[in-house]
Amino acid sequence: MEKGAWDNLTAPMEFLLLGMGNVASLQTPLLFLLLLIYSVTMVGNILIFVLVVVDRHLHTPMYFFLGNLYSLETCYSSTILPRLLASLLNGDRIISAHSCMAQFYFFGCFATTECYLLAMMSYDRYLAICQPLLYASLMTWKVCLKLVAASWLGGLLISIVTTSFISHQSFCGPKAIDHFFCDFTPLLELACTDVTMFTPIALIIALLDLVFPFLFTLGSYVRIIAAILRISSRIGRQKAFSTCSSHLTIVTIFYSTLIIVYLLPRTAPLRQLNKVVSFFYTILTPLVNPLIYSLRNREVKEALRKVLRKALACAQSSL
Repeated sequence: MEKGAWDNLTAPMEFLLLGMGNVASLQTPLLFLLLLIYSVTMVGNILIFVLVVVDRHLHTPMYFFLGNLYSLETCYSSTILPRLLASLLNGDRIISAHSCMAQFYFFGCFATTECYLLAMMSYDRYLAICQPLLYASLMTWKVCLKLVAASWLGGLLISIVTTSFISHQSFCGPKAIDHFFCDFTPLLELACTDVTMFTPIALIIALLDLVFPFLFTLGSYVRIIAAILRISSRIGRQKAFSTCSSHLTIVTIFYSTLIIVYLLPRTAPLRQLNKVVSFFYTILTPLVNPLIYSLRNREVKEALRKVLRKALACAQSSL
């Protein structure tokens, strides 16, 4: 923050994360629930990432993007859940300004990167279904690396701009953040400076990190669905749709909750609903994504069976 912003505040500056509420009887069940969710999320995402790396049958562009998605969501969950678990365990909901800005930066970086990565995956599915004869020549490993690098770079740069904007505000009012993590709107509500002049900047950031990748993804799937509907064979349509159904499910869950969170007015009656929807896309989405791919994808299930057979064989041979 600017020096002037810090001068008006006690040092070191701190925020109070109000979390999901003050119901003491729910703290312990919520702690165990979140611990279970975090454990399953880490195991599920890391397991599919390892499968993509070790199984040569999964060394394709689609699974290269998928491996990046799950490594991203491993980091994504770790920006919020460990801090939330610690506050539930020891009752300390105070977070320093530096920690808050670090959490906000990494959360924004990973969320924006995921938006772009999902867009790149939709482009991959578009080429596979609409340009099957040219797919191998268009989606080369060099192109895949460039698309993934561009997604990560976009997330890093946009998050730097957003965090710089937030960190230069003066927070001279109540320091209680009505959320369970440091997010853009709850932080902006605490700023005592006039933020209306920054509306165009916020609009440009929203266009870059959410609207543009969403419209790109939507456009890709409009063309994919149109191509599938032109297939005369019912079996052919089912086969074509099965190649993108898992990704489409993830995109639908991710963007529907994301749009609700950032378009829903943060009025007093709707704040709890806003936190519930935020809980879904920040905590539950990384949990269900690996389940969607593992339960609906034949190649992933086959790779998992092979790994389990090898692990069982090794365990039996060591006895």
